Amino acid sequence: MEYVNYVLIAIIAFVFIKRLIPVKGIRHISTGELKNELKDKNKQFIDVRTPGEFKGNHIRGFNNLPLHQLAQKSNSLQKDKEVVVICQSGMRSQKACSQLKKLGFTNITNVKGGVSAWRP
Repeated sequence: MEYVNYVLIAIIAFVFIKRLIPVKGIRHISTGELKNELKDKNKQFIDVRTPGEFKGNHIRGFNNLPLHQLAQKSNSLQKDKEVVVICQSGMRSQKACSQLKKLGFTNITNVKGGVSAWRP
């Protein structure tokens, strides 16, 4: 019985740690680095927050593509162009980057800290 408890704890720890480790093939930038990236017209900028959050405050140049619609609407993105993803804090954008990776996108960037860390 005690052995089963150790196995369960190990599995839970593994799942938790795996969620914190960044996915390979996804670049991470700060909001400070984002300022230079915004000038590049060969990149696609998507904000995966809800339409309400996006309407309330967003960074110019980003298009709203809510996380819950990403898989269905990913065909609106070009796979040969870099996709820069942002959300409120960086958690949803990390999840979106993982989804894009699974959908075959290879040039993906996550903005750490999200809109909360943005200082124009």
